Amino acid sequence: MMSLAVLFGFGLIISGIAIHIGIPLSQRLGVVDRPGGHKLHDYSTPFVGGVGVFAALVGTLAVSGYFNVSPMAQWQAIALGASVMFMTGLIDDIHHLGFRIRFVIQAGVALVMVLGGGVVLSDLGFLAFGNKLELGILAIPFTIFATVGVINALNMIDGIDGLSGSVSLVTLLLLAMVAYAGGAYGYSVLAIGLLGGVAGFLYFNMRYLTHRRARVFLGDNGSMLLGFLFAWLLIALSQEPIRVIRPVTALWLFSVPLMDTLGVMLRRLWLGKSPFRPDRHHLHHLFIRAGFRVQNIVYAVALIHLSLGIIGIAGMWMGVSEDLMLLAFLLVFTAYCYLILRPWRFVPSLRRLHTLLGLTSLETRGVFLGNCTLEGARLLIDGLAEEMKSRDDYQLHVYQAEREGRQDRYVYAVLEVLNEDTETSVEEIKGLVEKLKRRFKGKAGIRVRQFLIRNSANDRRVGAKHTTQNFRSIDRRSKHHKKLIHNTQRARHQPAYGSHGMTHG
Repeated sequence: MMSLAVLFGFGLIISGIAIHIGIPLSQRLGVVDRPGGHKLHDYSTPFVGGVGVFAALVGTLAVSGYFNVSPMAQWQAIALGASVMFMTGLIDDIHHLGFRIRFVIQAGVALVMVLGGGVVLSDLGFLAFGNKLELGILAIPFTIFATVGVINALNMIDGIDGLSGSVSLVTLLLLAMVAYAGGAYGYSVLAIGLLGGVAGFLYFNMRYLTHRRARVFLGDNGSMLLGFLFAWLLIALSQEPIRVIRPVTALWLFSVPLMDTLGVMLRRLWLGKSPFRPDRHHLHHLFIRAGFRVQNIVYAVALIHLSLGIIGIAGMWMGVSEDLMLLAFLLVFTAYCYLILRPWRFVPSLRRLHTLLGLTSLETRGVFLGNCTLEGARLLIDGLAEEMKSRDDYQLHVYQAEREGRQDRYVYAVLEVLNEDTETSVEEIKGLVEKLKRRFKGKAGIRVRQFLIRNSANDRRVGAKHTTQNFRSIDRRSKHHKKLIHNTQRARHQPAYGSHGMTHG
């Protein structure tokens, strides 16, 4: 077990070094992703994540003998297929190959796996009323189809920082566990070496601490490489002579990429569009529309993937019949398709979950302070001025409002933080909300909460009224009589201040 931990560390270090070297080279070679289209990032970012994973793979194959693993006959076929996939992905990152060319090359690599490695999906397990469902002459075509599907499924979920890497990390961890437990020691060594490689990549790709965006992307070179390796591992470990998992268990171990890809493709076909046309209806896009931040989305999807993988393994180890496990998987997939086909229902539900968990929304742009009494207006303004005196990147609007048909009046304020970096702004606002809650606790009825942008994509109201700034809190008060009584604007290099006086009469 200690030797496997050393192997993980070895893969991590090799991956980190390779990526560190690849970052400056990527600019010269043009291996850089630029923002635009359906992409969600705002900066040019190197496509060198696959370089780290490939380096970890080569290193693992080279030192496998030191971990009491004799080089298997398949090692050469794995190295050949992985090299072709890595280079194809790298060329695609630079020159954008057509999908037909990619499919042909991926099918060729699948043949390398079949003919060179002897890895064939010859049966689908005991799904025919307790009898083994043999594929016979369809085995090789089905293997090619499955391999191409796995390669592209991983590629299609690679949409936000850390997502594909985290999902890959979970899959490799579970594969390493079942391979080791089932006595397939050679494949457990391969999985753990790759696990280290993916962990090294995530160091550069995840958002954490002061890292507000990814420094590198996995790229097609990495997603195609990992997709091919996943196809190999899932098929090899589910077939004779190794068979440490059932074929249906492989579905659970690759559940999120598989369901997400099939789900969005079915949705596109349902709408009469090409199944290969990119859009923003993947699972992570729905989380974004609900206001989840990138880090929270990655953790949530990885947890879902881990949970489904554990269900698949637990069902296998507990002896649950394969046809029942397949039925359960199809039910989960059906539920997933139902959700993504109705984003106007699913996204609001995610919003409620987001609020229940007390998370900071990605759509947060400031702080709302409401229900203040007229007598407490000066306390509110002075307190905000004291809290923000060292900052030069905000604007404050304080309103006196009167509910329609009623005589009671109150004061509310909108404090907007001006920062082009949304992630940094959200972090700052999170801390600011907590500070202001402590400052105004129990004073003049002041309530403090996040100030959110209304997302019209999820608003099904006909003729919904939007203000100039399109903010949720102002929208809710559109039927109230309000008057601006105080305004402060402080922007870097352009400080400005204005007051409209305070009227309490």
